[in-house]
Amino acid sequence: MSTEQTLSIKYAASLPPSFPIIWREEAHYEKARVGRVFNYRRPARFPIAVVEATTEKHIVDTMRLASEIGCRVAVRSGGHSWAVWSVRDDSILIDLGKYHEFDLDDKTNVLKASPSTTGRLLNTLLSARGLMFQSGHCPEVAVGGFLLQGGMGWNCRTWGWSCEKVLAVDVVTADGRQLYCDKSKNRDLYWAARGSGPGFPAVVTRFHLQCIPAYTHMRSSGYIYALKDYRKAFEWAIKITPDFDADTEIVCVGSTPPGMSETHFMVLFVTFKNNDKEARAALQSAQDTAPPGHVVSWFASETSLPLQYDDQHAANPSGHRYAVDNSYIKNDADIVSVMEKAVTTLPSSKSFALWYGMNPCSRRSTANGTFPDMALSMQSDHYFATYAIWEDEKDDSRCQSWIKAIFAEAQVHSEGSYLGDADFQVRPTRFWDTEQGARLMAIRKKYDPQGRIAGYLDAGDKSRTDGLANVHEWEMEKGENGSEAKL
Repeated sequence: MSTEQTLSIKYAASLPPSFPIIWREEAHYEKARVGRVFNYRRPARFPIAVVEATTEKHIVDTMRLASEIGCRVAVRSGGHSWAVWSVRDDSILIDLGKYHEFDLDDKTNVLKASPSTTGRLLNTLLSARGLMFQSGHCPEVAVGGFLLQGGMGWNCRTWGWSCEKVLAVDVVTADGRQLYCDKSKNRDLYWAARGSGPGFPAVVTRFHLQCIPAYTHMRSSGYIYALKDYRKAFEWAIKITPDFDADTEIVCVGSTPPGMSETHFMVLFVTFKNNDKEARAALQSAQDTAPPGHVVSWFASETSLPLQYDDQHAANPSGHRYAVDNSYIKNDADIVSVMEKAVTTLPSSKSFALWYGMNPCSRRSTANGTFPDMALSMQSDHYFATYAIWEDEKDDSRCQSWIKAIFAEAQVHSEGSYLGDADFQVRPTRFWDTEQGARLMAIRKKYDPQGRIAGYLDAGDKSRTDGLANVHEWEMEKGENGSEAKL
């Protein structure tokens, strides 16, 4: 008899008959394990069981069960983690895909939403009330992992991080307590919930989100250049970003555009306004100053969140294999040179390299109170990310090696990385400023001293209660005096 069969028999009597648990030996286990995992490069990791929770009590009971068995608990909100953090050995996986809540207070525009609510669904429901939320760009991304990681949402460069709109969270702790956390109650957990990522030492059951009025006139402009004009196009985008219209998102992408056969460099603008005149005015300076030579362009075209989600879905197709990495490149670095190899050597026609301009949001400071007090603290003007996308397993090694090679060179220019596009198994680096990183690891040990909740999936899944070292890879290899570092 297998271990899972023994456990299922032993604990069946202690669980309600309707308790939605699927043990490893059961018929639907494999679908429950990875059926909602976005990345088709599925891991060879096998939880003891999967609980498809539909109520908060299911989550509380799972924590109790894990304590009795002596195993960990992992959590899946949307399944969009590139590294598939939710699928862990020696764990019970709580899948929140069937756990739904959407409760809007029409007087305050505060929304109570379950972690598995995707950006597309959330904004579809909010739009009927004339509201929106700064969700993730990819429509399938759920708010759970997205907000815990900080949330690089729509127009982050001036509207700030999406987690700044989290007013409170409801959680179930490792010892099964149900807590409400905000800036006055359980403040340390609230602080950690805004930027801890998968190492948050509790299970979030509900986010309290401040929504904003929806914009009635979204417009986009785009300028696509051949690679020979990469430098002049990129330098232009960097120059205009800091002082550009505050309601306009600016992103640069190296990719193979639809209908083309070669890599091009695109400078894209999306503005959020409430009338056509404002939208066109916001985009006019880009139209007036765009360097000549673009092979395709458009100005102030009508768009919407549904259309933008469709574009993002096309750029991040389902049923594919993914490897990603990213860095916040230092403000004084030559970002054009740092990204050039990535843009010009993409490993497949669906892969892309991205620059997201974060200035002026990145220039806020905790010293003068313009940057919120929260775990999220890593930032720079230049967010650089690569997404290798392919279909055939035989290309795994080649595409993953390409990612590694790009950041082996780029990381010397890096301040650190964003949790949402990272894989801790591949490359250690900094994810928080030093003070915030140390504070976060202390909060983790305070609320989960036994490591009941599976945290940061590093190489070999060894970090457990210690969490991440929060140092660059080269700092781990050698200490300050040239000796091997002991972490």
